Amino acid sequence: MKAYILVVDDDKHITEVLRRTLAYEGYSVEIARRGDEALRKVAERPPDLIVLDIGLPGISGLEVCKRLREAGDQVPILMLTAKDGVPDRVEGLDTGADDYLVKPMDLEELLARVRALLRRRNPDAQPELLRFADLELDTGTRMARRGTREFSLSTTEYELLALFMRRPRQVLTRDIIMERVWGYDFEGESNVLEVYIGYLRNKMEAENEARLLHTIRGAGYVLREKQDG
Repeated sequence: MKAYILVVDDDKHITEVLRRTLAYEGYSVEIARRGDEALRKVAERPPDLIVLDIGLPGISGLEVCKRLREAGDQVPILMLTAKDGVPDRVEGLDTGADDYLVKPMDLEELLARVRALLRRRNPDAQPELLRFADLELDTGTRMARRGTREFSLSTTEYELLALFMRRPRQVLTRDIIMERVWGYDFEGESNVLEVYIGYLRNKMEAENEARLLHTIRGAGYVLREKQDG
């Protein structure tokens, strides 16, 4: 069954290009030109992925993303923005987007990111309970636990934590993490990985628990109980 993608953008030229490009790749595509229209279409027919522009008339793309996440909808969201400043990208991720592209975007790169997000949406075939120190991750429910405290994860947070928990005490380079979690290499000065490391640490250390996810300067990141030794 082909994946259903909702494209939300008020630029008719962009939506037509994206419709043709995605349809040619075999996806089912629906278009929404306003934020309120997008929310209505999501309610009527839940998509497998949303390509969402930030600058929409009425309800902004950021607000659409925020409302979906607050309602518990974890559909993968690829945010489009004409802004190229780091704060704008971070704002999109902070509202719950899984990835972003700056316009004008390369269509091959967009397709690569769409494929990566759709792969991550598929549930694990055989759920397992991953454990490290007092941290647990249930791959069936995608819920995490630190001691007796349970916390939820976004799709990207889950994929990132699962990668570390399957490779405890192993230093993972930035390139390896980007390829395994996002499905491609970021070029240029993108801080999306650092943003999500921060999200995970905030959730894992919400009650002042000891840090488990450490930065190894010049090398990458590692899941272990102490920074040294």
